[in-house]
Amino acid sequence: MQRFLAFEPAMISPFILPPPPAAQTAAAEVIAKVHDYMRLHPESELHRQGKMFGVLVYDVTSNDQSPITNNQSYLAAFSAMLDGSYHHEGFVPPVYEAVQPPVGTSREESQRLQRLLFANYRFTNLQGETSNLLEIFANEKPILSPEEYFDKSPITNPTSLPPSGAGECCAPKLLHYALSHGMKPIALAEFWVGAPSRTEVRQEGTFYAPCSGRCKPILKWILGAESSRMLSTSSAPIDILYEDEWLMVVNKPAGILSVPGKTDEPSVVDVLQRPALQPVHRLDQDTSGLLVLAKTTEIYKTLQAYFQRRDVFKRYEAILCPNQNSKITNHQSPITNHQFQIISLPLLPNPYDRPRQMVNVEHGKPAITRCEIRELRPDGTVLVDFFPLTGRTHQLRVHAAHPDGLNAPILGDRLYGSTSANRLCLHAAEILFVHPVTQKEMHFCIPSSFSLTR
Repeated sequence: MQRFLAFEPAMISPFILPPPPAAQTAAAEVIAKVHDYMRLHPESELHRQGKMFGVLVYDVTSNDQSPITNNQSYLAAFSAMLDGSYHHEGFVPPVYEAVQPPVGTSREESQRLQRLLFANYRFTNLQGETSNLLEIFANEKPILSPEEYFDKSPITNPTSLPPSGAGECCAPKLLHYALSHGMKPIALAEFWVGAPSRTEVRQEGTFYAPCSGRCKPILKWILGAESSRMLSTSSAPIDILYEDEWLMVVNKPAGILSVPGKTDEPSVVDVLQRPALQPVHRLDQDTSGLLVLAKTTEIYKTLQAYFQRRDVFKRYEAILCPNQNSKITNHQSPITNHQFQIISLPLLPNPYDRPRQMVNVEHGKPAITRCEIRELRPDGTVLVDFFPLTGRTHQLRVHAAHPDGLNAPILGDRLYGSTSANRLCLHAAEILFVHPVTQKEMHFCIPSSFSLTR
């Protein structure tokens, strides 16, 4: 286990990206170790499908059994099993060694065995209390299994049975091990190693926050209020670009919701203090740019029909951060040679990790984006224009990051892969539509700050 220079010993939220430097240093060592393992094991599953790994930096002075004092060390973990085993040298053991029901087990018997399994997954929290997965998930909203989600089957167990695989992810394993061994956790980081995932967007060496479905309820119980600390919302003003008696067009800052959500975080409607306003379309909380709002229900329905019929022209600006061996930085790539590319990757929500989306050819809804390169920058990033031909959630972010898309996450994207900026570098820069009452052409163009600077 590696030692680090000490820094403030207070648990940093695992949901905040990028992780602190000490966790990044630990992650780099684990990645190198896993790469050595892959070289020695060419048959490893990691060559075909990568896996999430994690590190937990802890204060060794809190562990009486540690021979090291006044310093820090780290633990490492991998999700579920690696090459058919829960146990590999240098990684923490599972919380409970699960045994999967045999093939052919009836659904009712499978659920009974799952309940027994979850009852044996017991976690320790910051207060030294213990609780099993059934107790932790008792008040959580049920999550559909992939079969129920895809086939639209009725939910046979509406009593919040934990999702399959709960308790086997890196973050819960690491925190449980540390707290049950008297260690004081400082910072946690999860990252992908091995071949990229073709369904979820997971790339080699990229940091990701713990998943919302399997992990977040466990971490909320282990860490208490600490786990709810998220990225701060924007305090930037909202510029009103146009307003008449029927509609309004604003420039939404990054960090503000388009519509009021389930949390106390502010939305455009809240900041403007205009409760009657209805956003006609949505921008992600992390995305800035042009947003159209209706003042009456009739105008709202008319404008929404425009968007649904694709009668609205939209252009987004983005800074992409190419992955290693990215198509964009390869001068033989079609996207570089032709300066544009059409990406078609069908999308659907990830039932275990909302609000993330995943690529699924069989069940996903069509999602099509036109991308045009504007500038290959000296720092290796790429300025592009996106023209969405459909309007799926996170469409541009997934199409940019996915290895079958551009293989180049948007800079600052904390969900899909590039967190080296203080914001998501995605901006709704241009919109064109016909006014639903006056029938005049409405054209607005507001360049992003990142498109004007290098």
